[in-house]
Amino acid sequence: MSQLESLLDNWGWMLAFGVVLALWGLFAIAYSVFFTVVSVFAIAWLLIVGGVVEAIHSFRHHRRHAIWYIIEAILAVAAGFLLLRSPAEGALVITLLLASYFIVSGILRVAAAVTVRMPNWGWLVISGLLSLVLGIIIWGGWPATAFWILGLFVGIHLLFMGWSRIMLAVALRSGHFPTLPTPRPA
Repeated sequence: MSQLESLLDNWGWMLAFGVVLALWGLFAIAYSVFFTVVSVFAIAWLLIVGGVVEAIHSFRHHRRHAIWYIIEAILAVAAGFLLLRSPAEGALVITLLLASYFIVSGILRVAAAVTVRMPNWGWLVISGLLSLVLGIIIWGGWPATAFWILGLFVGIHLLFMGWSRIMLAVALRSGHFPTLPTPRPA
């Protein structure tokens, strides 16, 4: 099955995913402080659970090199507990990480959109440019705005990611797009 056929067969799922992302984005915008706090706690628990799973995995499958996996597990659990203990400081750190993510993902999204030129690729360019601008704004406003801007910008990012997927699904359903080239066998 070609890439185009796969996209055409799954346009409904792409549309549904886009709608879910857009709705989550609206929720995060409306409740940005709450979303920031929830994000910090969610990351903390993901680190703790991931660290415990990593430790169990190291004893079961990596007996010879278990020490490296155990160190990684201890670091993950420690970082998770630090976030739970100090969510405000965690929000500050996560805000800087998010700014870096938005900047890099924005650049990559624009590059991918210009290179691949999928249907309605202009929306992906806009989404990438928005991510880049949001990353720069987050970085510039840190630390004063870290507690509400995290939730707000994640919401905006989700909204535009959802919208770009909705527009791609609509283009796929309507058939208004150029034919994608079929990859040549290696």
